[in-house]
Amino acid sequence: MYRYDELDQAFVDQRVAEFRDQTRRHLAGQLSEDEFRPLRLRNGLYIQRHAPMLRIAIPYGLLASRQLAKLADIARRYDRGYGHFTTRQNLQLNWPNLADVPDILAELATVQMHAIQTSGNCVRNVTADHLAGIARDEIDDPRPYCEIIRQWATLHPEFTYLPRKFKIAVTGSPEDRAASEVHDIGLHLARDAQGNIGFTVLVGGGLGRSPAIGQVIRDFLPLADLLSYLEAILRVYNRHGRRDNLNKARIKVLVKTLGIGRFREQVEAGWQLARASAARLPASEVERVRGFFRPQPYEALPDFDATAGRAPAFQAWYRYNTRPHRVSGYRAVFVSLKAHGQNPGDMSSEQMEAVAALAERVSFGLIRTTHNQNLLLADVRQADLHEVWLELQRHQLAMPNIGTLTDMIACPGLDFCSLANAGTLGVAKQIQERFDDLDYLYDLGDIEIKMSGCMNACGHHHVGHIGILGVDKHGEEWYQITLGGSANGFTALGEVIGPSVPKNEVAATIERMVEVYRALRAEGERFIDTLRRVGLGPFRESAYATHPAAA
Repeated sequence: MYRYDELDQAFVDQRVAEFRDQTRRHLAGQLSEDEFRPLRLRNGLYIQRHAPMLRIAIPYGLLASRQLAKLADIARRYDRGYGHFTTRQNLQLNWPNLADVPDILAELATVQMHAIQTSGNCVRNVTADHLAGIARDEIDDPRPYCEIIRQWATLHPEFTYLPRKFKIAVTGSPEDRAASEVHDIGLHLARDAQGNIGFTVLVGGGLGRSPAIGQVIRDFLPLADLLSYLEAILRVYNRHGRRDNLNKARIKVLVKTLGIGRFREQVEAGWQLARASAARLPASEVERVRGFFRPQPYEALPDFDATAGRAPAFQAWYRYNTRPHRVSGYRAVFVSLKAHGQNPGDMSSEQMEAVAALAERVSFGLIRTTHNQNLLLADVRQADLHEVWLELQRHQLAMPNIGTLTDMIACPGLDFCSLANAGTLGVAKQIQERFDDLDYLYDLGDIEIKMSGCMNACGHHHVGHIGILGVDKHGEEWYQITLGGSANGFTALGEVIGPSVPKNEVAATIERMVEVYRALRAEGERFIDTLRRVGLGPFRESAYATHPAAA
């Protein structure tokens, strides 16, 4: 992973000192809330429903064990003993005291972490595939390019005050586990006819109000032109993006308004004009950064059947919570943050410490956060899998449900967020209770539920096989259901099936729809495949079969 040099450390330490002084002046009444707001947002600090919320950056989802242990310590001493992992691979603290935030940032700086640009109208944390560097279908490891973009974007003077927040994802695999097509810019690693590395560039994706799938703006961008082309895109957006209407300020609206052809023309014209004088990305710099992501010192080990003679519970965990590794003798292991009865994405300090210690023993001291709000130990020897399972079981982190219906994404919702219209955590527990039978879950197969408490879509409900959106109806919590979304290589936006349903009917409504799937599916067919084949009709009818449609 990338390690700070002296300049990096000095920069982060200076930023902590600046924010400490800004916070002191605000608490002393010398900075008004309006004056303090842009300063705190640049340091990842929101004011939520009950308390401040601090969003901590985890660049492209990669953590060292010492960093996860520090997050555990901070959550215990400055929060309520847990943190929440998000779909952008970051960690949020929901209960820090404002006066303590500078101390938290100072603690983070001791392990090369920060909260810079995790909020505000700037380039946010760059995300990547959680299987980067180990996936068998990978063209190239996207993490070095994420790091190059991160360094370029941090406090970039031209793009510090964009019309709206800006998100970039990089993927090196066809499956697109980074959901890059619903980002402002999605970068797909590719090779040209001579085998040179470059990118297919997509622009204008995004969720929230007016969700959109990114469109290809360039089929192949040479690696050396990466940063200059990103600048060209951002310059068009910075010049023409709406600043008069918050709901129309994202780049997806500009792309839709201009049309992808006209938008491309403006980007290409600006790029060609600046290209002659723009610095190209030197191969030496790419190799320097790539050096931080060299393969681990793997042992020469054979693949073998790690489940032979083991208990059925271990076999189920192995099947659902581990994935193949490109190096023989190793597996990638998901740490499930979706135990039934727990809030999706939440992790206690004790659990963080346990995983940090485990990673030190069995996965080269590294942990990854995932787009789906779980963690990953990427480099576990097959011979260590049973030990890892036992240790994760001891800490309620071995729920064998990765890729199943209860491995759902959910934002914190009305329980925490000041923007939310409805709760999500109670609905998640309702779904967990309804689908608590593992054999039944396994029979259903791959079903993705994604849930948001408001139209901002932090839970990515638009691209769930089943999407759930909380809405407010005269002070009551209701839930709109969408079907048919996807974001993993065949990206699609879900379609609203009809009127919203009351809170206590959400899980029952989902159950009726999955029973239709069980009745209609062909051999080996996933939920999303059946839905695409037969259409929404049977699912819509079942959803409202026993509950009168809401107004």
